[in-house]
Amino acid sequence: MILSEREYEELLLAGDLRVSGRLVDASNATLFGVLGCASGDIPVVYKPVAGERPLWDFESGTLAARERAAYLLSEFMGLHLVPATVLRDGPFGFGAVQRWIDVDPDFDLITFGQSQAGPLRQMALFDAIINNTDRKFGHILPTPTGEVFGCDHGVTFHHEDKLRTVIWQFGGTPLDSNELQLLDDLHRGSSEIRAVLGELLEEVEISALFERVDRLRRLQAFPIPSPQWPAVPWPPV
Repeated sequence: MILSEREYEELLLAGDLRVSGRLVDASNATLFGVLGCASGDIPVVYKPVAGERPLWDFESGTLAARERAAYLLSEFMGLHLVPATVLRDGPFGFGAVQRWIDVDPDFDLITFGQSQAGPLRQMALFDAIINNTDRKFGHILPTPTGEVFGCDHGVTFHHEDKLRTVIWQFGGTPLDSNELQLLDDLHRGSSEIRAVLGELLEEVEISALFERVDRLRRLQAFPIPSPQWPAVPWPPV
């Protein structure tokens, strides 16, 4: 049965969360588990707030909320780039729970991540909007069915420009009519978006979000790397 992200969201909130392992490459506590639901177990990633590592430029305890905010904005825009993500209690306390995305282990992710694929172009625009400071190749999740998701959005929505990504191949490229329409829709939907994100982000961060949207609308092109900030996260994978 194929479910929408909104339908997955309801299951993530209701299921019984059981942790079965840890993703050791993650800098913050990132746990793998399953949610027991009436329709069967759903594999998930669980990031408890208690396991967040302090950062100098993001307030402690806010990363889970940023994960949720990225998901909600992706859904508002109709991009469906972020897997269903909720905030809820778990075995190690309150945190973000996101549905797990299976990726083909033999997929050449770096070659794909440097391509001109349409979903990557969408992701590049989305990252510019949310001010993603950590888009690595490993945070791009192409599925065997042709979908492309992104994960690890804990360091997003900062009020200062901090875009760091491996998807720079579209830099300076003019935005097409559909992309400009997305930006116009965001501009017109500012009141609704503020209401949705107001419990997750600071007002200064939400205002900065719309400043980025308006800047992209004026430039009508993808951003280019800033000389004031490292353009690519390290390590890039």
